[in-house]
Amino acid sequence: MTALTLSTAGAATLRADVLVVGIAKSGKALVVAPGAEAVDKAFEGRLADVLETLGASGAEGEATKLPAPAGLKAPVVLAVGLGSAPEDGESYGTEVLRRAAGTAARVLTGTKKAAFALPIAAAEDAGAVAEGALLGAYAYTAYQETAKKPLGEVALLGAKPRDKAHKAAAERAQAVAEEINRARDLINMPPNDLTPAAFAAAAQAAGKEHGLKVQVLDEKALAKGGYGGILGVGKGSENPPRLVRVAYTHPKAEKTLALVGKGITYDSGGISLKPAGHNETMKCDMSGAAAVFSSVVAAARLGLEVNVTGWLALAENMPSGSATRPGDVLRMYSGKTVEVLNTDAEGRLVLADALTKASEENPDAIVDVATLTGAMVLALGNRTFGIMSNDDDYRTAIHEIAGEVGEASWPMPLPADLRKGLDSPTADMANIGERMGGGMVAGIFLQEFVGEGITWAHLDIAGPAFHEGAPYGYTPKGGTGSSVRTLVKLAERTAAGEV
Repeated sequence: MTALTLSTAGAATLRADVLVVGIAKSGKALVVAPGAEAVDKAFEGRLADVLETLGASGAEGEATKLPAPAGLKAPVVLAVGLGSAPEDGESYGTEVLRRAAGTAARVLTGTKKAAFALPIAAAEDAGAVAEGALLGAYAYTAYQETAKKPLGEVALLGAKPRDKAHKAAAERAQAVAEEINRARDLINMPPNDLTPAAFAAAAQAAGKEHGLKVQVLDEKALAKGGYGGILGVGKGSENPPRLVRVAYTHPKAEKTLALVGKGITYDSGGISLKPAGHNETMKCDMSGAAAVFSSVVAAARLGLEVNVTGWLALAENMPSGSATRPGDVLRMYSGKTVEVLNTDAEGRLVLADALTKASEENPDAIVDVATLTGAMVLALGNRTFGIMSNDDDYRTAIHEIAGEVGEASWPMPLPADLRKGLDSPTADMANIGERMGGGMVAGIFLQEFVGEGITWAHLDIAGPAFHEGAPYGYTPKGGTGSSVRTLVKLAERTAAGEV
């Protein structure tokens, strides 16, 4: 795990293996960003010229290494691009800083200590640099014997260790980044090791460490309670399903936020089997549950004055002689019956039972998170999650929060005319409807299982949850921890009475 320190030392005097500075584009010129004045002085004011000679342009995502001159304690300087320099009087955006710090941390894999001298104008900038560096330093190496170790220590320059706001921002960044990385670890874990029971055990272990109340319903308890959706999805697997409740409570809390996560630890599609090319990464189909779990732990670590309850609907969707068949009818925990026309539309079935159960506690709001539909990926791409809600103002609030923390999202409607496509001649409803607008159809299905009068939102993170391309910024290849930052900030706003 990468360590984080706030240093009062100057960029020229701190001993580190690498010194990270920012560069930007100002018109056609390359400029050195604030925070690196001492470094530029060591280069006799010619750092930008040297970097330009080496081909640096200042573009976001760019990283250029060069040997340090006399006068610097660090032997190597790493210049990371910040894009266009801001107008006079303005500062660099927090997401720009977060991505630049992440780029630097990725490039510095195998390095023991790096000093980050990026522009920090306020406490929120310090938090962004810290968060980006810790997220960028992430690597999943549990199954690799020869992998390089991630960056060992991030020394943050320019922040003020004795300033309460700066210190709090750094501590918050560390807690949130570590919980995002916890989610990433779970998402990246092979499905032969992360079964529903293993996920539940991980929740229990974290509960003991952070003072959370954890309850686990195994297959017997699920059968006794009538959780037909979760059982129906999990019945084809030798690894039985679980429903896990993870609760954080604060004595001064006035509101309760319920989070519900889809936790399909492996999704083969069931009898409606996925074709080759579509099942190789389906260990990531529990990303929603991972995000919910990590968000509850983060709320506990931050001591937020709000009750946050996480519901992890865990199952493995496999084909076998005991698996649910297309045409089967399941009786859900709510009492509704659902005709299963496609066993690969399983996430909504486990979420439906969890939403009904969460509604029984009458929280102030419920937010479910799921890698739910390929249709949402087609609509919004691989980096943006969709937001649906039964309350337009709440949907807008989550969208704005996501933008504030640097997560791309887009509000989506729940058109009433799409509900008819879910009608079934056999049961109360079917689990699939019209193909066009499939992401919204899934949201309409879920809405049927939310308790009356409860504010609810649905985040479809199918696009950004698992990144198959080359790493960029602070985003690694594999599990990303998508939506954790949004959920934590939503919990903070809920605690403050702002949502």
